[in-house]
Amino acid sequence: MTQTLADMRRDYARDGLTEAQAPVEPFALFRQWFEEAVKTEQAPVEANAMTLATVDADGRPHCRVLLLKGLDDQGFTFFTNYDSAKGQQLLARPFAAMTFFWPTLERQVRIEGRVVKVSPEESDAYYQVRPLGSRLGAWASPQSRVIADRSELEALLKATQERFSDAQPGCPEHWGGYRLLPERIEFWQGRPSRLHDRLNYRLHNDQWTRERLAP
Repeated sequence: MTQTLADMRRDYARDGLTEAQAPVEPFALFRQWFEEAVKTEQAPVEANAMTLATVDADGRPHCRVLLLKGLDDQGFTFFTNYDSAKGQQLLARPFAAMTFFWPTLERQVRIEGRVVKVSPEESDAYYQVRPLGSRLGAWASPQSRVIADRSELEALLKATQERFSDAQPGCPEHWGGYRLLPERIEFWQGRPSRLHDRLNYRLHNDQWTRERLAP
């Protein structure tokens, strides 16, 4: 018998999250959870994969899965084409939310805040360590624009390969990083009977406040 959507459920019982386990600021806890996810999660799950949500100029939400590529005490960094749909949405409304989900650990982290571009130097430093194919792709792909078919994209890539046949491609001006400066970070640990643990951190006047949310 085929299982219905209503019957699809999983009971979470791996771990808990108490205030005694959580520091007064959220970055240390995120780093701990992220390191555990790197060690625990197996393919096809990527520990640094996250869903990024943005809002366009008309107030309509958009989300997609990206890879986190930087983390420091300022915030969470990802890279993309500035002319892409998400780039235009962040230009219109520079706020976003990202969600990490680590199913093996039965954990989720939600982050919300303002988004700023990183410096050109930081974007270039990351661009230079990418595989050559990815660097060429940043030049070749008119990201988010309508193209006729796959052959058009392949032709753009071929032209880019020929353009840089005698030189290494530099970081395009239309490509680079964004940093989400968190104002809210919520840590979710699955628990039995859907009575999950949720610890929420809110930033106010440069100070973090920790609070427990009902599941």
